[in-house]
Parts: sequence; structure tokens; C-alpha cells
Amino acid sequence: MLSLNDDYLAKSADFSTQTIAIPKFDQSKISNSTKEKPVWVHFGGGNLFRCFHAKIAQDLINNHELTSGVTIAETYDDEVIEKIYNAYHNRILRVVMNSDGSLEKELLASVGEAVYFNQASEKGWNRLTEIFTKPSLQFATFSITEKGYALTDVSGALTQAAKEDIQNGPEKPKTNMGAIAHLLYARYNAGKLPIAMVSTDNFSQNGLKLETEVLRVAEGWLKNGFVDQEFIAYLKDPKKVSFPWTMIDRITPNPAQSVADRLKSSGFADTTILHTKKHTNIAPFGNTEKTHYLVIEDNFPNGRPQLEKAGVILTDRETVNDADQMKVTACLNPLHTALAIYGNLLDYTSIADELTDDDLLGLIKALGYKEDLPVVKDPKIINPKKFIDELITMRLPNKNIPDTPQRIASDTSQKIAIRYGVTIQHYLDDPQLDVTSLEFIPLVLAGWCRYLMGIDDNGNEFTQSPDPLLDNLKSYVAGINLSDDDQAKIHQALKPILANKSIFGNDLYQIGLGDIVEDYFKQLIAGKHAVRKTLHETVKNKK
Repeated sequence: MLSLNDDYLAKSADFSTQTIAIPKFDQSKISNSTKEKPVWVHFGGGNLFRCFHAKIAQDLINNHELTSGVTIAETYDDEVIEKIYNAYHNRILRVVMNSDGSLEKELLASVGEAVYFNQASEKGWNRLTEIFTKPSLQFATFSITEKGYALTDVSGALTQAAKEDIQNGPEKPKTNMGAIAHLLYARYNAGKLPIAMVSTDNFSQNGLKLETEVLRVAEGWLKNGFVDQEFIAYLKDPKKVSFPWTMIDRITPNPAQSVADRLKSSGFADTTILHTKKHTNIAPFGNTEKTHYLVIEDNFPNGRPQLEKAGVILTDRETVNDADQMKVTACLNPLHTALAIYGNLLDYTSIADELTDDDLLGLIKALGYKEDLPVVKDPKIINPKKFIDELITMRLPNKNIPDTPQRIASDTSQKIAIRYGVTIQHYLDDPQLDVTSLEFIPLVLAGWCRYLMGIDDNGNEFTQSPDPLLDNLKSYVAGINLSDDDQAKIHQALKPILANKSIFGNDLYQIGLGDIVEDYFKQLIAGKHAVRKTLHETVKNKK
């Protein structure tokens, strides 16, 4: 059987027989170049990187547009480096799952070096710090998820780890943002070297978030006497350190056993999915959809490879923001989260299967076309209506994509302000619109409150997806039971949630939506099968 560790150049015919495309370069030469003259560091070695960024790098290397590979800096899970990257010579089998059931396979060897960048690993910490002092380093990209940027808790106060980072200085911070500030301080001390810090995480104005949190740490260090004002000036000078905004879109579920089985039956050996102690799901292969977008603000003070030759769209910040707002706040992510919430309540385990449910299909159509689309600014580079059309008719119904509502439901509390709060704010800001006319966004928010109860529509308990605020939020609805109809009791339970501006962007009661959400919630808890009934009647009546 073929393995990722096989000599792909010597066994090119064998890989071709299994329809696995191979690199057009010698990996050892690229690895040596990466270590000597690093160009690109990526933070977060998970599935999105393995299926998207690594492919971009491979295309550039194949076409002689990039002479070194990517340095992976995994900040969270040491097993990912040891058992996935190191164990397979930093190689990845990328599997594109087409809607016709076919698989496109490619062996990626574009990772030149992989380190565990965490204060728990002195070797990895020192190595990445050294890399950041190299003049050749042009940019760093990120896929560490929204919570990877967090320095504050639900009340807006600094977390204990963030306080300690600011109090203890640049040597070995605990938070991701403190660690990034440490690296930039090393680069500053190496001669104020320029670099682009490119967040490609899936939330709006991601570059601004990265910049804000890095500066929060750095300015704390300044106040405590660890750094000088010149370091802050360096971070704030876009000709030295830029924080480009981006929009990224590629549905990349966790590695699926069904894909592993197909690979194994075709004669490929490395198919074991790793479930780490830190609950990372990753494998020697990564599975993803065919459709993809990556739009980046073209602001690279130390230069860059020709990313556009690998399908990346380079443009100005306003266009990036418009494209991102279109996707994250209107045309994809809100629809995905709606399916995640109601999919859990209705016992679905497949996003594709949810698209065969007329009520759920009607929900996301109404959400996307009726409430989100009217307030979306056309970014010109991607047509918003066509984007939703493609999502609903081709991407989400793709049964070859093993995506689940349980995966999408992770960290929902961290996403709602962006996925629904931005559209709500558009309705508030436009004098021609009435925020209280919204029906489907409140229905989704009520569904999320119902989800927090951990009881499905059949009255059975289910396990909710990980969320940093889950325990806190669950405590508010712990006293609510199915068939409760005491409005005062419901209000008392939901008010701490719906009035939380850090979750929704607004106090929903102050803007007239809190009572609407409460009313839907009351309908959703009216007994067994009340979720289905409410969803069906709302969608049917609003067609």
C-alpha cells in the first residue's frame, strides 16, 4: 500500500495509478530552504490550513513562485506536531470531495518545518523566535479560530492569563496574542524588520482584531516598563507591521471515517484519524469541498509571493471588508449556524441531510434572501445572490461533504455578534428599515436559547458542542422545562443572555428584539415536537 512517507518522485507511477497528484519538486530542497530563509509562517496546523493554505503554497512552489515552504507554528496541541506533521514528514493528503461522489487527491509537501510554539516547549519557542528575526520572513498567516484571539471574558474584563502576560512581560506569555507580541518584539529588536501579519480566521475584520489584541498586550508592556515607545510605533507603522484584513471561505469538516475507508480500500495506508487528548480531530489526510475563496488586503511591507497565481484575490481593504461582510454576516455563516442550532434540536448529524428538510431549507432561504441580502453591500468581486444560490443548491447539499451541525455549533457564543449582530445593526442604522420587522434572526436566536437547554425536540438530552461560555449560559436556562408557559419565569431566565451586549452586539431588549425572541422561545418549549411545529408554521406562514 502507498504511504505518505513513500518517495513520491521515485514512486510517481504508483501514485498516478491511485490518481494522487504529487509535488513537482524535491521536498528536501524546499525544507532546507524553509529553514535557512523562511518566507511564510502559519499559526494553527489544523484542517483548514492542511486543505487550503498548504495547497496555495504547493501551487506557488510548483510554479517556481515560491522557493521555500511554510513553517507551521501549532500553538495549542503538541500531538498535532508530533503525530501528524513529524510522523509523516510534514506531508498531507488533501482530498477534495466533489458533489458527484468522486474524490480528487493530492499529496502536499509544501510544509518545510513544523514546530510546537508554546511556552511548554522551549525548543519550539526558541526556534520560532529565531525565525521571526530572519529578514527573509515576509508574512505570517493565522487559522487559530475566534477564541484564539481572546484576551477578555464575557464581561469585557481581561482574563487572568492576559493579566499575567501584561504583568510578566515579553519573555514567555501564555496567551496567543502575548506570544505573537513576543515574536514581533524579537523582530523589532532584530532591526525593526517589516512583516505582514495576516489573519485568515473566519470572522469579520479579522486583521483589526489581531492588531487590537497584539497592541493591547504591547501597550500593557509599555505601561509596565518592559518595552519602549518605539516598539509601539513599530507595531503601528503599516510600512513596518501590517495587519491585512481577509475573507476566507472553504467548508473543511473534520476528517471523516467514510473518506478514510475509501482511501484504505483504494490502497492508501495512512488513514487513521487522530483524536488527541486536547480533543483535536485530525488525520494524515484532510477532506474539503471544491469551492473556495480567499480575499486578502494587499498590504505586505516586506513583499510577498505572487499569491494571485494560486487563486488568491488581492484587493483593497474596503473590498475585502465588503466580501467578508457578505459571507460572514449574511450569505453563509448565519445560515450555517442556523442549521447547526436546529440540526441539533432535530437530531440531524449531517448538514447535507438537513438540506432535504423543507422546513430547514425554508429557514435558511428566508434568513439569507429576505433578511440578510437586503442589507449586504455588493463587493463586486463576488455576487452575493449568486453566492447564496451556490451555497443552497450546490455546496450545502453535497452529501460527499461529511459535515455536521455538531461541528458548526462549536463556540456559537463567540460567533453570534458577527453572524447576526452585524445584520441587526444594519437594520438599526438604516432609517428605512425596522429592526423589529426581523422574524427569522429572532427565531434562530430563540433556537439557540432552546439549544442551551440540552434537550432535543423529542425530549431527550443531547451533548452540546464545546463553547467557552456554555456552562455559564446553561445555568440561566437550567430551571426551564418543556411546557413551561410562565412568561415571567422565561423572562428571568433569558434576560441575562439576551441583554448581553458582548454576545449580540446590542442589548436585545433595548432595541425591541428581546421580547420577540422570548415569544419564539416560549413556542419552542411548548412540549415535545414544539421545535418542529414552530419552525414549520413560521416558515410556511412567511413564504
